[in-house]
Order: sequence, then structure tokens, then C-alpha cells
Amino acid sequence: MNAFTAATLVSYLFVMLVTWRERGRFFAMFSGVALGIFTLAVIGMQSQLFGLLHYGREFLVSATYLHFLLLVWPRLRSWPVRLLVNYPASFFFAGTLLGWPFAIAVSLGASFYWFVVPYGFALLGLLESLYTPETVRDVVLDRQDAGVLRRYPLGKANGGPVLQVVQITDPHIGTFMSIKRLAGICERAVARNPDLILLTGDFLTIESNREQYALDEALAPLAAAKGKVFACLGNHDHEAPHHVKRALAAHGVRLLVDEAEVVPTPIGPVQLLGFDFHFQERERKMGEVLARFPRPEGMMRLVLLHDPGAFGRMPAGEGDLVLAGHTHGGQVGLVSFGFPWTFVSGLTKIPDHGLWARGPDRLYVHRGTGHYGFPLRIGVPAEQSLLRIQRG
Repeated sequence: MNAFTAATLVSYLFVMLVTWRERGRFFAMFSGVALGIFTLAVIGMQSQLFGLLHYGREFLVSATYLHFLLLVWPRLRSWPVRLLVNYPASFFFAGTLLGWPFAIAVSLGASFYWFVVPYGFALLGLLESLYTPETVRDVVLDRQDAGVLRRYPLGKANGGPVLQVVQITDPHIGTFMSIKRLAGICERAVARNPDLILLTGDFLTIESNREQYALDEALAPLAAAKGKVFACLGNHDHEAPHHVKRALAAHGVRLLVDEAEVVPTPIGPVQLLGFDFHFQERERKMGEVLARFPRPEGMMRLVLLHDPGAFGRMPAGEGDLVLAGHTHGGQVGLVSFGFPWTFVSGLTKIPDHGLWARGPDRLYVHRGTGHYGFPLRIGVPAEQSLLRIQRG
């Protein structure tokens, strides 16, 4: 066993022992699996990494272990910590996990320069995780029977009346989404002067759950659009519900938790129906909500539903357009290269991004304002869209 292997194993064991002692068994097991895969990969690829990264390898490995160690005492970190620890660690962790197939190829005789590919993707992901482009998308509700759940073309508005909506979902205040960055996104949303601003959940992360007023500060610009801003809850919002509900109420954001409200808009009254995130018995609970709030005849209904996987639990005809998030657009895929494929759509039947249809209903899955979980977005950029919704 060489010195690098020994130091890497000792670092891994130290982080796991501290995590077990300070955060308990469950968190230690979760971190242990993720960091364990990374540790085995780094040890297995060390000879190739010497050639590719040379002097930076030890720094990147150390930053990754320190990044996981800091999660034992989660809180929002200052920009020097993010710049010197979190960002390099996220880049190296993601690139190393993506490098497994290339490690096998190198072991069979391929050039170690093939490792440029996974780390190149990781570098692209680092940039995509720090930038949220603004777009305009037309969603034409043609009410055609699309049959089974499938991707559906967005269409093109024909010059008639449109409902302009900005959706913000999955900002996940944390390593890559600072309070200042989210406040800027909210400012730009208000500046676009939409008819509605709709928030579809997952505002915080493990790093911001204990920061009592972080979300209050980040959402402050939305107060300028009071009366036009509505929200539903996501799964992570149930980890710190008091912080989320207080921050929304502080700025006049109407939170819809399994309830509906009719709001005036330039195209006439629109019913907004907001579902809570239900972990169990989704179909039954959603059915009860729909029974309490029947769809007004002739009125457009927009449904706020954090998890697009629950779209299939709704009876057909219950929503002109369902707005969802949760998937972060698939987070890892080929969207940046013009292809719709992502790991989510490739490995599951859950809608990952863009417009989907089932029967007469339409589902728009926002790629997410931020991200969480896997350290980076890779090939799936974040989204700041102005949706121009038109009845066909």
C-alpha cells in the first residue's frame, strides 16, 4: 500500500467516524456509500490521475473529504469556503464518479488522456450549476387527446391573448444557490412583469434548513408582486416547514396546501390548485382535494404539483396545465447538446423536463432554478423561463 492509498483510506475513515458520532447512523451510512464509491475510484485511478491532474490531485482529494466533513455541521458557508472547498470538491467528486467507465478502458490499455472526457463534463457542469439562463417558452394548450404520457411539442403562440407566468422551483439555497443569487432571480422574475409568479417547492437544503431567515431575505423581491405570487410545497419543504411558511407569508406569497383559489388575470379568471407533497397514498389524497375543489366550467385551471411523477395519479381532464419541478430537469443528461435524454427519463418513467401530455392534459416540468443531491448539473442547464400560455 503506497502513501497516497493509505492517506486516502485514513481520510475516509476519519470523516465517517466523525459523521457517525456527530450526525448518527443514518447520515453516516448515506455519506459512507457516496464517499466510499469516490474513495475506491480515486484509489483505483490514482496512477492515471497523477498524469492528468499532477499537482492538483492532492488538493482536490483533500477538498472533497473536507466538503463532506463540513456537512456534519451544515450551514451556509462564506464565498471563500465555497470557492476553495465546495466548488473544487463538487467538480472532482462528479468527474471521478463519471470516470468509472474510462478507468476500465484505461486498465484495458486505452490512453489515460480519455479522463479528459469525464472531468471536462464535470467542468461544464460546474459552470451550468452557477448560471441560470433566461428563456421565453410558448405553451399552447390545444386540448388534443395525446393518448398515453409522452413528450409533447411546445407549439407557438398565434398572437392571441396569452397568460404570462414565471415559475421558480427547486432553488435549494445552499452551496450553489446563495441568498444573493436567489434574490436576483426573484428580482428578474418581478421585472418581467408576468401575470403570475408560481413557486413549486423545495426552497432549502441541509445547509440552509437551520438558517432561520435565509429564505426570508432571498424571497424579499417578490413582495413587489404581491397578489400575483402563489406557491405549493415540495418534499424538502417538510424538513423545515416553519421557515418556509413564514418566509412566504412575510412577502405576501399565497401558499396553496391542498387548496385552490381563483385569481383575476388579463385573460380572465384562472383557478390555481396547489397540492401538498404527499409521501403515501397520493392517488387517494389527490382525489379528495379534487373533489373539494371542482374545476369551474369554462375556466382555465393551473395545477401546482411539485413532483411530476404524481401527474399520472390525476384523473384525465382535471388540469389544463400542471406545473412541476422536483427532477431538476434530469440533472445529468444531454439537454445542453440539443438532445432530450437525461438519466431520469432514461432510467425511469418520470417526466424530466419540458412539456408532456397525457390525454387532454398538459404537464410542464421546469428544469429547476437550482439543484441538490448529485453535486452538479451536467448537461442539463437550470431555467428561468417566462411561459406564454395560450389556449389553442
